[in-house]
Amino acid sequence: MDLARNVGELSSEISRQIGILIDRSGYVTHLIVGNDQSIEIPHLDRYRVAHSRLRGLRLFHTHLKEEPLNQEDLMDLVLNRFDSITAACLDQTGIPKFFYSAYINPDPESQTPWILTERIYPGQLKEGYANEVDALESEFTKKTSNLKRSQKENRAFLVGVYDTRKMKRSPEHSMLELKELCRTAGIHVVDTYTQKKEPDPKTVVGKGKLQEIILKSVHKDIEHLIFDLELSPSQAKKISDASDLKIIDRTQLILDIFSKNAKSRDGKLQVELAQLKYLKNRLSELDDNMSRLTGGIGGRGPGETKLEIGKRRVEEKITRLEEEVKNLKKRRELNRKSRSRNEIPIVAIVGYTNAGKSTLLNALTNSEVIAEDKLFATLDPTTRRIRFPEEREIIISDTVGFIHDLPPDLSMAFKATLEELGDADLLLHVVDISNENHHEQMEAVDSILNSLSLHEIPRLVVFNKADVLDKETYESHKKNGDILVSAFSRDGLGNLLNLIEYEVWRKKEGKKLAS
Repeated sequence: MDLARNVGELSSEISRQIGILIDRSGYVTHLIVGNDQSIEIPHLDRYRVAHSRLRGLRLFHTHLKEEPLNQEDLMDLVLNRFDSITAACLDQTGIPKFFYSAYINPDPESQTPWILTERIYPGQLKEGYANEVDALESEFTKKTSNLKRSQKENRAFLVGVYDTRKMKRSPEHSMLELKELCRTAGIHVVDTYTQKKEPDPKTVVGKGKLQEIILKSVHKDIEHLIFDLELSPSQAKKISDASDLKIIDRTQLILDIFSKNAKSRDGKLQVELAQLKYLKNRLSELDDNMSRLTGGIGGRGPGETKLEIGKRRVEEKITRLEEEVKNLKKRRELNRKSRSRNEIPIVAIVGYTNAGKSTLLNALTNSEVIAEDKLFATLDPTTRRIRFPEEREIIISDTVGFIHDLPPDLSMAFKATLEELGDADLLLHVVDISNENHHEQMEAVDSILNSLSLHEIPRLVVFNKADVLDKETYESHKKNGDILVSAFSRDGLGNLLNLIEYEVWRKKEGKKLAS
């Protein structure tokens, strides 16, 4: 009480709000002098408690007018994860007349992230603050202990802002794909928010909505704020300044998945090149978000590249990597020429990511290429041989899966890999028929193939996962003459091989006989 009286008298004398931060041992760590209406909390990152929802500091400050805790006070409480916040309303002499207090609501599902206590007077103050904090901590522990282990780590809030006038697909489908990317990256999605409007140039969602999202995120013990678009450097900086959360955009998430899945030297080089190009314009000593990402999701890379590396060194490394990629491209061209001299036809499997391309390759060739129910499980091109009757054989290759709005840097980096498709005699466009958005995915693949000038290569559209279709839908596709297969159960593979044989050899032989 003596400390409150001393702070109150000084605050009244200088007509400014004064705040003090007190740790759990009773030591004053900060003295904050504000204006007549508010105080500004200093950066407290180093005071964070590693294994607790609370920071281990409580805020006591003065109010020169007889007013309760305002929105700004309550936001300071939640965003800084203070043990509690107390405002002392002063009389004309600076003596505290009464106190307003609040603490964070330990229930992450509650609508309000804070709990306000009744106004109390100086004579009603009680001892035992440590017991109250311990009880609050145990409530937090009780609420989180019921979560599965996978739900306790890498918790994320997804944000999608969509200008529907410029979109080729629905916002719902885009958000669904972002969730699938998160699942692939090992991220647990806790909450989502979508807007259908043009993104705000500063904070994407607007200042007020961003504060609301950050409050929800802190209250639900969320670590990552993931945006379903590529943030500009200024947007990332602005959003990062507003919170201690790790800010990740769609491009970073895809790059992270590519980095985790790249196995060959070729794949690792191309991913690292794309990462460095992405980071080049975002490296700044003032950007805390870059250092926050180091070593975690959105910040991993081949060789654990440091994100704080200087721009000049980054540009030098980009130049060196580009030279290595060119050399690898030349090597691939020599290999392709060798194959063409042997006159072995090439069939390339293409399609949207997670359509079942690798599973189909395994089924057709009895091999064991990595095939998982995740996006971009296969990054490195894989080739196998299939022998047909009459001593004929083909080379069949699996390629990286396509996706809507593939990051430009990554698209350019993998263009060299996809150039091999230009030598293919036949493309197998694999479509996941069980996906309700498969028409949009087909359009995305067609668009990428056309951009690579591959539209003139003969193409078979193969509808995979047909075993999950109901009988009526299956028969409808059959009547349309669609190629239906199940790479998992191997249904329809015999018919597919016959069609491949026809397209690669018999069609050409028929044309020769006709001429």
